[in-house]
Amino acid sequence: MIDYLKRSFDRLPIAQERKKVINLPNTITLLRIGMIPGLFFLLQSPGPGESLFIVSLFVLAALTDLLDGYIARRYQIVTTMGKFLDPIADKLIVNTAMILMIPIGRIPAWIVAIIIIRDFTVDGMRSIALSEGMVIQASRLGKQKTFCQICAVTALMIHYPFLGTDAHVVGMAILYLALILTLYSGFDYLVKFYKGMICKRS
Repeated sequence: MIDYLKRSFDRLPIAQERKKVINLPNTITLLRIGMIPGLFFLLQSPGPGESLFIVSLFVLAALTDLLDGYIARRYQIVTTMGKFLDPIADKLIVNTAMILMIPIGRIPAWIVAIIIIRDFTVDGMRSIALSEGMVIQASRLGKQKTFCQICAVTALMIHYPFLGTDAHVVGMAILYLALILTLYSGFDYLVKFYKGMICKRS
């Protein structure tokens, strides 16, 4: 009787929708977001050992981003929830890490401010465009910007000399490259938004 009721429930639309939302890729994404509170405690005044531990968590989060995307595409379980959560998880982890490194002097506040303002501006433009029936696809520049940010944050988290290299200097060099890509990709989105809105109204 219990098995019959369970099978009957699984056929209901609400159960089918739940399976679409609570799947492996979305679970991995949620676990990635769940790592964020750990950064608040670990990025206080970390020494060399603690810094390497933090980096291992950050790199793990970055790798799970690739993993959940691969699983979703490979097994055709891409969901609306997944499309919503995945980019949010990336921005939350990277931006949180950058913000938390400001008080301990590992990253300039003005660079973090520019990156976050650009992200909010682009998200706003894409939302407005979507409300007008226009989709602004993620550009290759945006993906390159995100990759550079992840590499920069990784090196700045290490901070101390590592394998004969000054990790902080390397991180800052990559961060400035990420800043250039951030501004350039933001301008690219602005041009696409402007052209799309002009075409929409003409």
